[in-house]
Order: sequence, then structure tokens, then C-alpha cells
Amino acid sequence: MSIKSGEDHLLSARRHAEAAKRFFRRALAQPHTVNPRTITVDKNPAYPRAVADMKRAGELWRFSRLRQRKYLNNIVEQDHRRVKRLIRPGLGFGSFQTARRTLAGYEAMAMIRKGQLRDIGGQDMRAQATFIAELFQGAA
Repeated sequence: MSIKSGEDHLLSARRHAEAAKRFFRRALAQPHTVNPRTITVDKNPAYPRAVADMKRAGELWRFSRLRQRKYLNNIVEQDHRRVKRLIRPGLGFGSFQTARRTLAGYEAMAMIRKGQLRDIGGQDMRAQATFIAELFQGAA
């Protein structure tokens, strides 16, 4: 079983052990995730340390196995492949705040497209436009 935090994403300025622990805590807090047998992640060196610390603290099941694979079966990596494809033409982000705002917009659009918002269908363009206008009105 690979853990993935559903449609939630955790954006962190750095990929270190504390950021990894925040991600794991958030993923493990999901109602469908209980004592994962296997956690599949990429080869970031922060993950083994974070998992070991969480096992020692009793936050993670002591029999959970960490499996590090560059690409194979890594649901977490596959989930943000779409975002990477959208970011490349824009040459990345100028700052962490720009990344946060842009990624929030990408995720909002993906949720609308998938029909994951209550009362807004995937084909209802008028409701989608109204939602986006209201969502980003306060961000300006």
C-alpha cells in the first residue's frame, strides 16, 4: 500500500526530514490510511530519517516498510507529474509564494475538471467561472 494524501498536497520550501514528517503526518491523518505496510517514495534521503523518527515516536506502525524507488509504483511522484508538465513552460517560479499561489490555482482547476466540487459540474462553465472569480478575488 502506498500512501498518498488524496487530492491534498503539501508544498514545502525544502525537502528535509521535517518536511517529510509533515507530509507523512498529513497523509496518515486521512481516514482511509491506517498502518501502511509499505510506504513507497522517491529517493530523497530525508525519507528514511523521517520514517525512523516517526517509528521511534510511535506515530508510524513499527512494521511499516519504506520502499524507495526512483519512478516505479511511486504514486506520490506520479501525482505531481501533471504539475511538472504545467510548470516547465513557465520556467519555474520566482519565489515560494508564487509557487504556492500558482499551484493552488492548478489544483483548483483540476478539482473543477474532475467534478470534485459540490454544486459545480465538470461541464458547467458558468459555475466554474463564477467559482474561480470568487476564489481569486481575495488573492489580488
